[in-house]
Amino acid sequence: MAAWTWRFEKADGTEVPPAVQPEEFTTQGDAESWIGEEWKALVAGGADQVRLFEDATEIYGPMSLHAETATETETEDAAS
Repeated sequence: MAAWTWRFEKADGTEVPPAVQPEEFTTQGDAESWIGEEWKALVAGGADQVRLFEDATEIYGPMSLHAETATETETEDAAS
């Protein structure tokens, strides 16, 4: 059975230890649900972005954990 895991990084791609220790997930959905619940704690602990892996294969990333802030900035720029 495949293991789904996250890699936690600074904005420059340097790996950092997560503020919240994840488990190995058995499905992509479980992994994504977990990141949706824990992203604020991960940012507070120093992670800027994540990559999702299925075993040794990178599925996607880097995915910013600051996406909400970027969206707010874009909205403000569009309103100007």
